[in-house]
Amino acid sequence: MNISIHQDIKKRVPDFKIGILTYKDIVVDESPKMLKGRLEFFQEKIQVDLENDSVTRYQGVKEWRKVFKTLGIDPGRYRPSHEALFRKVGRKQKMGFINSAVDLNNFFSLQYEIPFGIYNLDQLQDSIILRLGNEGESYKGLNGRENSLQGRLVSADAQGPFGSPIVDSARTKVDNTTANALHIAYLRPSMASAEANEMLSSLAKMFTQLHSGDAEWFLLE
Repeated sequence: MNISIHQDIKKRVPDFKIGILTYKDIVVDESPKMLKGRLEFFQEKIQVDLENDSVTRYQGVKEWRKVFKTLGIDPGRYRPSHEALFRKVGRKQKMGFINSAVDLNNFFSLQYEIPFGIYNLDQLQDSIILRLGNEGESYKGLNGRENSLQGRLVSADAQGPFGSPIVDSARTKVDNTTANALHIAYLRPSMASAEANEMLSSLAKMFTQLHSGDAEWFLLE
């Protein structure tokens, strides 16, 4: 699958980079106790961290707010998904468990302090491009609402936008019937390529340990 970053994004954020992982023949199920326990531990730690501090104490939150501003997106109105997670946990609201793939996706977001998106690969068509949303574009999101995408950072295939580091679409959601998946890691622009490659290798290993199947990954910058 051909995946690219629109030149307008690279022009505004020269060090913009993403990690791309594809998984084949996976088994998505209820999250095991190990993963649930790690997520609960993270939530407890975050609640303590944020008792007397702001979410901008996390470098990944601070850096992605800057990326949004540079792209012309108001991070106070449209929060990066990982920041929204941190804020939710800081308010002592439980994240809840969905399935092993989505829960692991959320775990990665909290661990690495960056947005992640996971998508049903069999619902995607042809080439994928990361770009800014066009006038009139929208989709029904996982939040149950119709989300306007104009000027927002989106991932799009031949059918149109399906993902965003703000909220993803319902069209490509991952559930217990998903056998093949695409995982996008919205890396910090400041992250060195060697560190990013090491992280992607670790993500692929952990995901396939939990879901079986095979993984391929690469850094796109």
